[in-house]
Amino acid sequence: MIEVKEISKSFGEKTVLQNVSVVMESGKTNLIIGASGSGKTVLMKCMVGLMRPDEGAILYEGKDILKMDKKSLKEIRTQIGMLFQGSALFDSMTVEGNVQFPLDMFTNKTRKEKLDRVNEVLARVNLEGSNKKFPSEVSGGMKKRVALARAIVLNPKYLFCDEPNSGLDPQTSLVIDHLIKEITEEYQMTTIINTHDMNTVMESGDHIIYMLQGKKKWEGSNKDIIFSDDEDLNNFIFASEFFQKAKEVSKTEIMNSPK
Repeated sequence: MIEVKEISKSFGEKTVLQNVSVVMESGKTNLIIGASGSGKTVLMKCMVGLMRPDEGAILYEGKDILKMDKKSLKEIRTQIGMLFQGSALFDSMTVEGNVQFPLDMFTNKTRKEKLDRVNEVLARVNLEGSNKKFPSEVSGGMKKRVALARAIVLNPKYLFCDEPNSGLDPQTSLVIDHLIKEITEEYQMTTIINTHDMNTVMESGDHIIYMLQGKKKWEGSNKDIIFSDDEDLNNFIFASEFFQKAKEVSKTEIMNSPK
């Protein structure tokens, strides 16, 4: 669990986060959504330790990372997996080399132990036998799965995903969404996803934070969104005719489902 307590962040005279408090729960996909400039990216960067808020606290299992010494902070960072927007794979390394990289950096495992773990996580993301391929030889969806395998190879407690479906077609996006959700539940990780993808919101949103102008405007699940009367949230989520219709269908299904 990660708890954010009343954090604020400004750049010069521009305030980008204003007294934001939220609890990111273990075993759930915690989504941060909002328009460009809403503060969601800065919120994620503060949580992962890439930015320092001006005020507030960020607690990992009750311990404030803003008050940690370098040794304790390094220990926390070894428990964090990152899935970057553009996958961020090393072009000169094979799939195997990319996934093994964190093991080389942060463990003293033997060569066999590392390879066993690499093969284990590649199998988990359905990429068995792709070890010797290079990033230029695989599709965009496969690159995302390689990046996800690398993100979980150290068996992290916390997984941060920045726009995991960026640049992917809808079908491949669903594959990535389902993989992240399955792995989150399987390993009981605290997963935080920064996304613009409304399919991700409706499919995987166990816990959703909607940011507006640097503030937490709304909080709930994907089911709660269906019944939300927050005008700003509805305008953001259901801007298109397709999602307006999807909302009405979903509302009807939920209301008619067996109690």
